[in-house]
Amino acid sequence: MEDFSILIGGIAGDGINEAGLTAARLMNRLGYRIFMYYDYPSLIRGGHNFSMVRASSERIGVCRDEIDLLIALNQDTVDRHSGRLKEGSIFIFDADNVMGEGIAEKSCGISVTGILKEEGAPSVMKNSCILGAFCHAVGIEWTVLEEVLKKHIPKKLELNLKVARRGYDQASEFCRIAWLDNSPEPIITGNQAISLGLIRAGLEAYVAYPMTPSSAILDFMANSAEEFGLKVVHPESEIAVILMAEGFAYAGVRAAVGTSGGGFCLMTEALSLAGMAEIPLAIVMAQRTGPSTGLPTYTAQGDLHFVINAGQGEFPRLVVAPGDAEDAYLWSAAALNLAWKYQIPAFILSDKIVSESQYSFDLGLAGKAETARPAQLWNEQGDYHRYRHSDTGVSPLAYPPQRGQVIKADSYAHDATGITTEDAQITREMSDKRVLKAQSLARELEGYETVKLLGDERSRTCLLFWGSNKGVCKEAADSLGLRAVQVLVLWPFPENRLKDALRGVERLIAVECNATGQLATLCRQYGIDVDDRILKYDGRPFSLNDLEIELERREA
Repeated sequence: MEDFSILIGGIAGDGINEAGLTAARLMNRLGYRIFMYYDYPSLIRGGHNFSMVRASSERIGVCRDEIDLLIALNQDTVDRHSGRLKEGSIFIFDADNVMGEGIAEKSCGISVTGILKEEGAPSVMKNSCILGAFCHAVGIEWTVLEEVLKKHIPKKLELNLKVARRGYDQASEFCRIAWLDNSPEPIITGNQAISLGLIRAGLEAYVAYPMTPSSAILDFMANSAEEFGLKVVHPESEIAVILMAEGFAYAGVRAAVGTSGGGFCLMTEALSLAGMAEIPLAIVMAQRTGPSTGLPTYTAQGDLHFVINAGQGEFPRLVVAPGDAEDAYLWSAAALNLAWKYQIPAFILSDKIVSESQYSFDLGLAGKAETARPAQLWNEQGDYHRYRHSDTGVSPLAYPPQRGQVIKADSYAHDATGITTEDAQITREMSDKRVLKAQSLARELEGYETVKLLGDERSRTCLLFWGSNKGVCKEAADSLGLRAVQVLVLWPFPENRLKDALRGVERLIAVECNATGQLATLCRQYGIDVDDRILKYDGRPFSLNDLEIELERREA
């Protein structure tokens, strides 16, 4: 079996995310490549939570609708997901809470609640018990589960092992998942990959106010602060977040912030400050369903135009959109480095799927993320002019204190020294300087893989996508013999590179998680016309079945 899908469902408090991650780790031990999607409402307790784990011999980034194994800790999971089962699927359930009769031919009820009561274990250990049953059902040896639990469960290990063993012993074996020749790989989220990319590029300070789906970056940075020498700050608001990060940058400290759409709304005035004052800053903007509060724990790609156009006035910026963990690692490092080279705000535009999903991660496939590039510093000759003109539009940096020098950072129109002015000639020259920086950045990006070509390069039908739709578009293109083109840098828009990738295409189909086709609209501004749009905007990601069915329907 080279492709195996598992769904684990229950309520918040049942440890569903951890159960899914443990199942993913078990399959990883057997040599499978992993993608895991976690679905949960904005509730601390209750609601319906489920993890979908797909394990494959090939690298993947999307789930299928059908599942090979359903694990139900409550009746709601059965009611919602039993229709996903196919012939030969396995069903494992908590026999104390679930009516399991007739759901599947291969089924196994475990007295999970009874076992926990007998062992005096808390309810969150339901996941350990049911995972013990899962391992026995699919022929994973007890020693493998024991090793995984010992490595990843820091609290009450012995009790977890005890309830897992009892679940294991109560279950029956229905199949035996084969070991593959692949070596296990790290399993990480996109947020963790973003964090590692920023740290690789020399991040020194991370400032954030928690907002799903970016919150886990703050947690990761706080836990890693001592190891990497980071300053990690949680201020009182998003306005304070971005202003504090700009203060760090003014003092020469490489800083990044993280937020989602609602939080970024509050940051836009300070974003313009970064544009006018030429302050380098990396901004992780992890999208969720909007507008306003929207669906706080679900996904969307609705903020592309917002990020490209946010802030008043005209100033350069970089917008990158990773499609998986490897992209997230590589392009987060690039964003921070380019922010400091060109003294601009640089956006890492993620979404719930990239940020919170679990991926098998291959550092070699990700590419070599650059370590911190030194900023262009003032040579300490003569008087310091913060906004001195140059051939690239980039002025040398100096950080306070400098004996005998004034280091300005001015939000008002200013001259080369940073002194406020309303002179028409100087205002125009400074605007030209910012335009020149944008042009210099665009030229440098020609040396990057800003557009990636996937699938069958000879096909005249092409899927155009950005961000988290990479996994579904790549697999659908491979399956149906289509070309697929990923736009990794969305601003400055890679017009020439994209037109080269689309050469020979007769039918161009945009695949996006928004209601208006925001990438397709952006492409039209550059003379690239999209023939069709496949859009999903219900807060859930495309499954592979979603896209394949829609493509086949439109062909008909």
